[in-house]
Amino acid sequence: MTTYTAPPPPTPNWDPSSSSDEESPPSSSLTFDKERHVAFLEMMYHMIPYHYQSQEINHITLAYFVISGLDILGSLDRVDKDAVAAWVLSFQSNPGDKAELNSGQFYGFCGSRSSQFSSDNDGILIHNHSHLASTYCALSILKTVGHNLSSIDSKLISMSIRNLQQPDGSFLPIHIGAETDLRFIYCAAAICFMLEDWSGMDREKTKEYIFKCQSYDGGFGMIPGSESHGGGTYCAVASLSLMGFIEDDVLSKSAASSIIDIPLLLEWCLQRQAADGGFQGRANKPSDTCYAFWVGAVLRILGGSKLIDGTALRRFLLTCQSEVLVLVLPIVQIACISCMILLI
Repeated sequence: MTTYTAPPPPTPNWDPSSSSDEESPPSSSLTFDKERHVAFLEMMYHMIPYHYQSQEINHITLAYFVISGLDILGSLDRVDKDAVAAWVLSFQSNPGDKAELNSGQFYGFCGSRSSQFSSDNDGILIHNHSHLASTYCALSILKTVGHNLSSIDSKLISMSIRNLQQPDGSFLPIHIGAETDLRFIYCAAAICFMLEDWSGMDREKTKEYIFKCQSYDGGFGMIPGSESHGGGTYCAVASLSLMGFIEDDVLSKSAASSIIDIPLLLEWCLQRQAADGGFQGRANKPSDTCYAFWVGAVLRILGGSKLIDGTALRRFLLTCQSEVLVLVLPIVQIACISCMILLI
């Protein structure tokens, strides 16, 4: 199975001479051990541990977190960038001829070898399983390793992405059908932003769909009428920002002129920081490292990150590090921890 390459994330400095019976040092004494995190990500670059092998269908997404984690930690030199780019490009789907562009299919990137079917004798794809999230991850990796996106057929992606947009402004992740929610709107907006081509998206329709997802409490649910959620809120706010509908650092400007309820959104985000210093994704839920990014990034976009208790958040994140090569935490959470600790 083809693997990708990327360095690992940081962890705390533990005294190896201490016995397992001894009490762990208090959280305030934990430090961010960058090299141990880098070592973990580098291991994930070379192989997929068996715990993750059931996620082979999301191989390119796992690679995205590994590569971005290494980049955040300033250790992207641990990987062969050209090899990474070549591996990612091997997942791009292309039509057999231009007539297929009108078939309603999306031509982006597949997520893994197991979702990439071979072509027939004429070079035409038997099954095209290009996925919006996989395409977002693929382009993000290529940008991160410094690959020139002009070398790919970006027009093909931009033209066919419109086949995924629904009448209500939302997006399917794959042309054969699936759920629609804010995750895929974010993927579509990020793809258009990276390609600098918005021809495949009706931004006004998408904006209206996002508006309908803002709940009475200020946060955003994944779909209209659903409970506010940290991940959905990030997808909504980041998409509006990428599409140019809200300015960066909007809190320093007139919130009254914003197209969404900024004061209520800000209050909802700040209420997500729990007593332990971490962030919860929804009201009355335990803190989780990933929401330090999802909610923290919303506050950063709005210009309100200085309003949180950064010291308490850092302390919470450091307590989530594992003593042994951070193997306890999923890759996505390691990337979130690394990102937020470096930004706090």
